[in-house]
Amino acid sequence: MSLSAEKMGNLFCLVQVDQSTVAIKETFGKFDEILDPGCHCLPWFLGSQLAGHLSLRVQQLDVRCETKTKDNVFVNVVASIQYRALADKASDAFYKLSNTRSQIQAYVFDVIRASVPKLNLDDVFEQKNEIAKAVEDELGKAMSAYGYEIVQTLIVDIEPDEHVKRAMNEINAAARMRLAANEKAEAEKILQIKRAEGEAESKYLSGLGIARQRQAIVDGLRDSVLGFSENVPGTSAKDVMDMVLVTQYFDTMKEIGASSKSSAVFIPHGPGAIRDVATQIRDGLLQASAHQ
Repeated sequence: MSLSAEKMGNLFCLVQVDQSTVAIKETFGKFDEILDPGCHCLPWFLGSQLAGHLSLRVQQLDVRCETKTKDNVFVNVVASIQYRALADKASDAFYKLSNTRSQIQAYVFDVIRASVPKLNLDDVFEQKNEIAKAVEDELGKAMSAYGYEIVQTLIVDIEPDEHVKRAMNEINAAARMRLAANEKAEAEKILQIKRAEGEAESKYLSGLGIARQRQAIVDGLRDSVLGFSENVPGTSAKDVMDMVLVTQYFDTMKEIGASSKSSAVFIPHGPGAIRDVATQIRDGLLQASAHQ
């Protein structure tokens, strides 16, 4: 209501009370009644007057409280208090408290400084809802006697000292790096195991192939020697073996000479050298046959 309208209303003993607001009526300085929103007659010539207005809207107060945790870390705890005056206790809210916000702030300080020092820093972060509940319960009991209702209490921020926050971040970073190193080492270990298993399997299969190849060579030579001895009377197995080895020797020399990409290979080429090679090959084949 504008100032001119208010003066005009006072002249005609009329007052207006806005929505979500109540007015306190006094008669000769003594509380008389609560005026609800609307238009009211206030005969000033009979000693009636308005002592003031009281808002019934929800109000918010942010309180920053510095305290110390159980592990000696100073923190700033920010609590957000939402409160409102009760219409049926408007006279208590108007007359009993001269500074509502200061009274609420004092109770918040008392509860937070009684609760946080019992907890370590990590527990303060984890139990902030319990701290908010303790503040709300204590405020609700205290402020109801003064005509106020605590709608909700929130712990909106917990701020440790800057050095403490930096140390916490470094600890967290170190833990994550250690975890990453462990995971990387575990992955490398698995790769090495799989690589070793693959190499072992490859060598095993290669060994089987070589063994089968040697067995096939021995079987083929044995069949050739037996067949030649049967078809040509008077020849021994040794004669046939020497002839086969000499034939293989010359075939090998021919292939080395015919290849354009082969490197120079120096091997004995005289008759005595051929006999020595034949003896060595024959002995090796006989030993291989003996191990089968």
